Amino acid sequence: MTKRLTIKPYLNLDDLEYHYRKSKDPVERSQFHIIWLLAQGKLTEEVCVITGYCRDWIRKIARRYNDLGPEALRDRRHDNPGREPLLSESLQNQLQELLQGPAPDGKSWNSRKVAEWMAQKLDRPISLQRGWDYMHLLKVSKQISHYQNYL
Repeated sequence: MTKRLTIKPYLNLDDLEYHYRKSKDPVERSQFHIIWLLAQGKLTEEVCVITGYCRDWIRKIARRYNDLGPEALRDRRHDNPGREPLLSESLQNQLQELLQGPAPDGKSWNSRKVAEWMAQKLDRPISLQRGWDYMHLLKVSKQISHYQNYL
């Protein structure tokens, strides 16, 4: 026989249902749904069928809720600022100025030339894709033929 997960009474059933139904964030909503169902006394397997989540994930959500309360059900990805940019703000400004004129060879800038410049500044290999990414980020779009880059 399956043991029921016990949910600490941080919120009553009405409050759990309210948070589940009114949450705008889909992650928070589904996690409140899980806790609300478990607080009603439903078995983990029933919650799996209703929500589509696996048993291990439901247990993890219940454990987090029991340890930290309702705040634990927020989607914490919103607090993650992400990785630091490859180029500092000053290097981005420097690149932005350089891209306004011709490349060092006197021709137009392309992703290869930007990647080579970045590799020199960062003292490490940089892929062509990163060169293109920074041209796109800095809104540099030179509409030239493919042939002109090889002249």
